[in-house]
Amino acid sequence: MHIKYLSIDWGASRIGLATGDSENKIAIPFKVARDIKEVLAVIKEEEIDEIIIGQPIKMSGEKNNLTAGFNLFLESLKKKTALPIILVDERLSSKGADALFGTKKTKAKQDAVAAMIILQSYFDNLSV
Repeated sequence: MHIKYLSIDWGASRIGLATGDSENKIAIPFKVARDIKEVLAVIKEEEIDEIIIGQPIKMSGEKNNLTAGFNLFLESLKKKTALPIILVDERLSSKGADALFGTKKTKAKQDAVAAMIILQSYFDNLSV
């Protein structure tokens, strides 16, 4: 069965999005959304089957200060879509995106790349 995924790197000011599918298992940066409405539009337009969301966790494994906003976003998303939502540890996704881009001017693209890293990590772990 062919499954189309949307990966989300949630942030208080920007939401990085990446797409991929079960056939190719290659994540691709898609865009940066400003709010949940834009995310829902992408889900509909791209005919997404499953959602992968990077869960903000400190390197120590503890919740970080973004957890409350993230939880509100997650609950809202769960209410507005019946699609399966899978949480993935995102601890190193932003660091990986920083290594690829490195400048403040590319911050928006960096968020989509972080979402790509989250989704690629999910795909890579499926193969293990």
